Amino acid sequence: MYTTVNEDGILNNYAAEPKMYYADYPAIWEQRKYVIQGFFATLIVTTLVLVGFGVS
Repeated sequence: MYTTVNEDGILNNYAAEPKMYYADYPAIWEQRKYVIQGFFATLIVTTLVLVGFGVS
């Protein structure tokens, strides 16, 4: 942790910053997994909206 002290004796603590790295482009199987997750999320939201309209 990086700490500084000003002229009044007040401490300032700074968090350690993690190393930065570039993300890799997702592979084909990861892209397919994202499409399936999006489909199920859309299905759940659509079902909740339809149930909400049906109840009201």
